[in-house]
Amino acid sequence: MRLKRDIALRRAPGNPSEGRLALAHGVRRAALGRSGIKALKRESDGATPPGRFPVRQVLYRAGRVTRPRTQFPIHAIGPNDGWCEDPADRNYNKLVRLSTRTHADSLSRADHLYDLVIVLGYNDRPRVRGRGSAIFVHLARPGYAPTAGCIALSRHDLSMLLSELRRGSAIVVM
Repeated sequence: MRLKRDIALRRAPGNPSEGRLALAHGVRRAALGRSGIKALKRESDGATPPGRFPVRQVLYRAGRVTRPRTQFPIHAIGPNDGWCEDPADRNYNKLVRLSTRTHADSLSRADHLYDLVIVLGYNDRPRVRGRGSAIFVHLARPGYAPTAGCIALSRHDLSMLLSELRRGSAIVVM
């Protein structure tokens, strides 16, 4: 029987928008929000919140990556999938279908950042309007450029993280 394993993420010394993720195969580089780690997270502030965040689900682009093997709920991102970041919308901080009435960002991006995504349990049970929408673990931009508040890893490290996570485990941002 394997026990749950929380994965620690700490800010890198000297760079508030860079982190270090402790995986079984070593400490790996991660991009954080452009505002660094901040306790008072607000929508669009560019901060990564501290705390223990359980894994809610895994999203992937079927045409770009193979379906990952995981114990978590999984969803193939389609062209009409989005994530609602509008605090005034009743679907705030949820996976939604895009429409002319939906205020959401498309998950079907032209770049590869959302080819593989781990959705963390942040501000979702309960949802507090304006406190910030989902914190994703997604693919990093070249040079590990800062994110809008998410956590970004290389494709290899994201796959390794996913293989280490078990039901009940979480990412702990410190």
